[in-house]
Amino acid sequence: MAPEQQLVTQLLKEWGAGSKQALDQLMPLVYDQLRTLAARCLASERPDHTLRATDLVNEAYMRLVHSEPDFNNRVHFFAVAARLLRHILVDHARAQNRQKRGAGAQAITLDEALMVGPSTPAGILELDDALERLAVQDRRKSEVVELLFFGGLTYDETAAALHISPATVHRELKLAKAWLHRELANR
Repeated sequence: MAPEQQLVTQLLKEWGAGSKQALDQLMPLVYDQLRTLAARCLASERPDHTLRATDLVNEAYMRLVHSEPDFNNRVHFFAVAARLLRHILVDHARAQNRQKRGAGAQAITLDEALMVGPSTPAGILELDDALERLAVQDRRKSEVVELLFFGGLTYDETAAALHISPATVHRELKLAKAWLHRELANR
């Protein structure tokens, strides 16, 4: 493990033990990677999305700071952060949908209403719902998708986080993608 990765793991353990100084030292070390994860999450969103990567990271930071820190290591931290980023995006999409149903909603054409994909608020909600259904059937496949696509982890990091081999990650991802494609195409 690289020295910086070891330092992150050490600071996570110190933060978990109650050290606020460890948190202060940790955030500059992980901020750039969190921002990269957030940018990756937002890359498939529509261009006029109201959240920016910095906003997403700041919201994730606030939620992490107010949580009970119990991270095994750096990979575990980024796996939790990935899940958190996904939930923030889903919460934001739900809030946008609530606003659109209320007063001041923008009129949209029928063509726009029929577009469903990850670039629309409904698309991220449908993907989240599909991932939740997949988790009921096969939790590991859902976690593989979440860690790779929302978390930006590598196959090796995902394998380490889930205690499986990289080859198993690859197999699970192929099956999960096929399942998600079928689920989203039938909606």
